[in-house]
Amino acid sequence: MADDRCAHCPGSHTGERPCLASATTGARSWLLIEHPGPWPERVEDTDLPEPVADALGRAGRHGVRVQFIRAPRGRRPTPPLWVYTGFSGDTAPDGRPVTPWLEARELTAPAELGGLDLAAVAAGRPPGFGRPVPGPLLLVCAHGRRNACCARTGAPLARALRERFGAQVWETTHVGGDRYAANLVCLPHGLYYGDLDERRAVAAARAYEYGEVVLDRYRGRAGLPEPVQAAEHFVRAHTGVLAVDGVTVESMVAGTAVVRAGQARYRVRVERAGLGGCGAGCSENLATYVKRDLALLNGAALV
Repeated sequence: MADDRCAHCPGSHTGERPCLASATTGARSWLLIEHPGPWPERVEDTDLPEPVADALGRAGRHGVRVQFIRAPRGRRPTPPLWVYTGFSGDTAPDGRPVTPWLEARELTAPAELGGLDLAAVAAGRPPGFGRPVPGPLLLVCAHGRRNACCARTGAPLARALRERFGAQVWETTHVGGDRYAANLVCLPHGLYYGDLDERRAVAAARAYEYGEVVLDRYRGRAGLPEPVQAAEHFVRAHTGVLAVDGVTVESMVAGTAVVRAGQARYRVRVERAGLGGCGAGCSENLATYVKRDLALLNGAALV
């Protein structure tokens, strides 16, 4: 049965709870597999052909995040099925600078997944399994078995975005932060947005097409620790620098970050703050981050 507890969490789905610094911290490499459903609560519990199950197992061993995707408005037969791989980080695990990337391939048989080098994906290297994807991919969580709110708010949003942006929009399984439904993930950079209606989602998607973020309902960038996401957010809000690659957190030590925005560098101190609970058994992260101070390096404090 779908978990709908977040519907009773104060501020859920209203924008009243701040959603900054809430993007999933454990995802920089991605494997997206078209699967029309039904989706069980946990992706790994899906009854799958052996080649697909094997790919999921290999992805897990390499730390690649797996998402099932499907086209809004009905199901299409598979195979053929679309498979995407990607990397969201600016830096590979070995420290190499990386430009975020996506590759796509339409399989004619699941057995083709055996040729996918998931170790390369995890390392930030395009595996050459598919063709490069030049534009954004927009994922809307519509995983009703995981949380009813995601289906109730996410599925209509995915349909609306598909009408505007076409085949780059997919419904997807759980992305984290059910209480922020409807959730949008913009790949390849892994930008997370939550508490979205159609107007805000379109604004976020349009901005991403132009290489920018929108701070309204911006949850952060996947793969980064929450304090780093918070420091980025506060510097963007202060400076107005919205280019996706325009703000870089250079270091973070004990809640104090050095952040570059354009040609300027800032020191910003962030602190985790509780938001209160939503009832027994709630597994959601009910915390946010607040700015304690922000200063232009070698300059006066900006509070």
